[in-house]
Amino acid sequence: MPDATGLELIAAGVRERFGDEAVVGTMYHREQPTLEVAPEAVRDTLGYLKDDAEESFELLMSVHGCDYFPDEPRLAVHYQLLAMQRTDRLGVRTRLGADDPHVPTVVDIFPGADFQEREVFDMFGVVFDGHPDHRRILMPEDYEGHPQRRDFPMGGEPVLFTFNEREMPRWYE
Repeated sequence: MPDATGLELIAAGVRERFGDEAVVGTMYHREQPTLEVAPEAVRDTLGYLKDDAEESFELLMSVHGCDYFPDEPRLAVHYQLLAMQRTDRLGVRTRLGADDPHVPTVVDIFPGADFQEREVFDMFGVVFDGHPDHRRILMPEDYEGHPQRRDFPMGGEPVLFTFNEREMPRWYE
């Protein structure tokens, strides 16, 4: 893992290549380095870290979403990168507003991100611009809402137990 100094050197390389506005911040917590970038710089930053960085991270291990409600911007997309030779991991995170969350796709850089980006879209509503197959993957196509958002209503179907079996309607009646 890059230490805190190594993370700052990676951030300096990204800033040098794409400008100061590309890197929003860095976080080194529990020996986990995370580079926070602006949403419009995600694709360029990940491409740089894969191909052009001094110490490259050639594999994308995970893409996942997170809802930080009530904080703003509340949605985030996390990318976990891996350097095979050094066995180093680096997290790259971008934060998005919930009103119209758009981030560029990285499927052309990391083909394994295809289904993972679709899952983040399905569960959190983050739109990946330029994705080759942008549709739901877990929920039905006509499903409304995004179930992993924290403001999604709780509920479901009532469950039949022995204590409430006389009050619950039965499917066979």
